[in-house]
Amino acid sequence: MKQNECKFMTVDTPLLDTINLPQDLRKISEDQLSQVADELRTEMIDSVSQTGGHLGAGLGVVELTTAIHYVFNTPEDRLIWDVGHQCYPHKILTGRRDRMRTIRQKDGLSGFTKRAESEYDPFGAAHCSTSISAGLGMAVARELKEGDNNVIAVIGDGSMSAGMAFEALNNAGAMDARLIVILNDNDMSIAPPTGAMSAYLARLASGRTYMGMRELGKKMTAYLGKTIDRAITRAVEHARGYVTGGTMFEELGFYHIGPIDGHDLSTLVPVLRNVKDNAKGPVLIHCVTRKGKGYAPAEASDDKYHGVSKFDVITGAQAKSTPNAPSYTKVFGQSLVQEGEEDEKIVGITAAMPGGTGIDIFGKTFPDRTFDVGIAEQHAVTFAAGLASEGYKPFCAIYSTFLQRAYDQVVHDVAIQNLPVRFPIGRAGFVGADGPTHAGSFDTTYLATLPNFVVMAAADEAELKHMVRTAANHDNGPISFRYPRGEGVGVDMPDRGEILEIGKGRIVKEGSRVALLSFGTRLQECMYAAEELESFGLSITVADARFAKPLDKELIDQLAQNHEVLITVEEGSIGGFGSHVAQHINEAGHLDGGNLRFRSIFMPDIYMDQASPNDMNEQGGLNRGNIVQTVFNALGKDQAEAKLGA
Repeated sequence: MKQNECKFMTVDTPLLDTINLPQDLRKISEDQLSQVADELRTEMIDSVSQTGGHLGAGLGVVELTTAIHYVFNTPEDRLIWDVGHQCYPHKILTGRRDRMRTIRQKDGLSGFTKRAESEYDPFGAAHCSTSISAGLGMAVARELKEGDNNVIAVIGDGSMSAGMAFEALNNAGAMDARLIVILNDNDMSIAPPTGAMSAYLARLASGRTYMGMRELGKKMTAYLGKTIDRAITRAVEHARGYVTGGTMFEELGFYHIGPIDGHDLSTLVPVLRNVKDNAKGPVLIHCVTRKGKGYAPAEASDDKYHGVSKFDVITGAQAKSTPNAPSYTKVFGQSLVQEGEEDEKIVGITAAMPGGTGIDIFGKTFPDRTFDVGIAEQHAVTFAAGLASEGYKPFCAIYSTFLQRAYDQVVHDVAIQNLPVRFPIGRAGFVGADGPTHAGSFDTTYLATLPNFVVMAAADEAELKHMVRTAANHDNGPISFRYPRGEGVGVDMPDRGEILEIGKGRIVKEGSRVALLSFGTRLQECMYAAEELESFGLSITVADARFAKPLDKELIDQLAQNHEVLITVEEGSIGGFGSHVAQHINEAGHLDGGNLRFRSIFMPDIYMDQASPNDMNEQGGLNRGNIVQTVFNALGKDQAEAKLGA
């Protein structure tokens, strides 16, 4: 078999065709599970090749997914996938195989677990490190209801870098909750399995004898006191430690099993069955898996095959489009390099997203001034605050949706102390296939409420370059700038960014009757809308606000005083830029005489399911058509009437 070929099944009767739900899986014999796993892997590869999506992580848990659904009585037994990148095999086995070619598409399946989609998804996830906390909540609810179902949380080693996972482990261990945590270690970052002996010891340690000894020690506490309990428990764990090795998980109160080969069903099934039948308290099963398992291109390059576009199954080649303009991410990274060459105090920080944020570009030039802190946004922000307190200029690059996780640190550790941390905020606005969990909806709203915070948004790639330099030269408190995913609009690029005057916008097109005030990348759509409106005989001004805080009040006053209609347009939630403008024009008295008609266009106040970014902007009313319609509504006319008037 060639290296880049996928192993396809050639059996006469595919077992996967007989399985619609996990109860069907449980009807087959244990020695047939490997065939199911092979067919499941092939089905997933074929499906994702047609739609794009997350590939490597799902391929790595095919056997684990099969074993869990085979041993446990899902959905009564709750199965929680952390993040959800790896949930595609789970979806195929839980009644959604016929819809897999709709995944991450408009009106299709979500790319993550989603409660509204299936009873087999008891907890929705798309951000990491939540599974153990949610699972503990479900386990406690079970005890309060006097139930007897199992709760299984599957979490990757990358997700374990976030503090929330350890908070949950600590709490679960202290409560001695009956909870099963499966650590999916796909980078072998903790310890590799040691072959047949390791598998044998894992089966032994998960059996009734060892677990029974542990429980005996706990029961004796009631009679002999906690000192004796500790002695007995430690004796059991030390005995186990000689052959399996002690771990920090044991110190947190978990019974630790493994590491075991997460692709070996002959080990997985008996271990899971033993844990199901014998565990009385918290158990952690350490499984070592390989991202992209069973598909050579993905195995060889797990980073590039984490998330993929449509691809050729045989060669692994992904579909590529020719960009019309550089991506915002690339412009940010290259601009930061330029500033870093001029100022050695500039440092770059990312929370496990170097490529997605563009920090990797900076890191190639300045590796000693670049820091990837792992999936730990809270730490990233306070780490940046510490650097800023010592006179450095940290650019803490985090997606809008992930920065939400560190809001307290932004407020308490950065803003209150007025530390000059720079926040490049990627993935602003709708992001398409990843849906509501990854949309950059709220950052303008949650940052612009903070005193002394400078909040910017780039209208295009040239403006982004200006904002990088502006942030680099701003030492009086925190500053942020937002930009979307994807490519720019194709404007002429300066050799180096300009330093913008803080709180000053710009007039892009001058008119007299209607003013469109854009914040961010909807500026281009405003220009298209202005062109259409002028075909109706309306004179249109288009302005780029640049800043949501501080507002350019002089510009807003000018627009309000000299136009019949003022409309703000932004790719953000209610309570953001438009709300700040409304507050100002109300306080300034521009609405008192009734001559000005003000409207605000922003993201709808809903969580919008996945679709293409263009579809989402159209559905959300952020397109030129809705801008035009909003103008006519404000004027009290419809377009047909206006056309006749023109």
